[in-house]
Amino acid sequence: MILVTGATGNTGSALLRALYARGVGPLRGLTRQAAKAALPEGVEVVEGDLGEPASLASVLDGVRALYLVSGLGPDADILAAARRAGVEHVVLVSSITVETHPHVVPAAEKSAVEEALKASGMAWTILRPTQFASNALMWAASIRQGETIQAPYADAALPTIHPADIAAVALAALTEPGHHGRVHALTGPEPVTARQQVEAIAEAIGREIPFAEISRAQAYARMVTVFGADAADAVLDVTGGDVNEELSAVRDTVARITGSPARPFRHWAAENAAAFR
Repeated sequence: MILVTGATGNTGSALLRALYARGVGPLRGLTRQAAKAALPEGVEVVEGDLGEPASLASVLDGVRALYLVSGLGPDADILAAARRAGVEHVVLVSSITVETHPHVVPAAEKSAVEEALKASGMAWTILRPTQFASNALMWAASIRQGETIQAPYADAALPTIHPADIAAVALAALTEPGHHGRVHALTGPEPVTARQQVEAIAEAIGREIPFAEISRAQAYARMVTVFGADAADAVLDVTGGDVNEELSAVRDTVARITGSPARPFRHWAAENAAAFR
């Protein structure tokens, strides 16, 4: 049994569809609202909350492999519950900032989760993706309403990754040999700026989208009330304020593991155009 957490999320849903299409099973998808899950018919949908690890015993029953996105609950407790349930292999989605920006607080927290997994006694594979293409969905409501998209560091470029490519690597890690004890840093095929992302979305929906660059201070004022000071500063650093060569580097991990090239941002924009219309 493979359990995919965040089963209706950007990577979890793609992973479950890919596993099902490959004929891998049995499969179980964990979501907070099972009634709203639109998963393949052969996937067992279970409702649960990673924020309450003590409630996961039945969810983990019979599970031998776990796909876990870090930060959705108290990860150390979730890993302990998985170990008690007999889970043998965990594929953990962490962040490339663990290696590129280990000094920022969110990266240090993800690093601690990685170390807890390594010390758990379970087999492990760690995925460290860069910025998700799906982060652009935060602009969706504003674009639909015809508003100007405002972003700091408009021309800072990162090799943004399509969530389906993260799922494709996770599929390999869950079903193929050679991934236990491995850390995979994942990027898209080319650096792309915030300005270029908006341009790609505009092309996908067939109309212009007004765009304006704002200062770090303006962006921070908007973000701090939602994310807190440490997270707001970290996001601003890794999206433009402190981009280093390691963070902006394009890696061939997706192509090497899956046999298919990583998908560029414009492909994600075209596939998700309906969210912006």
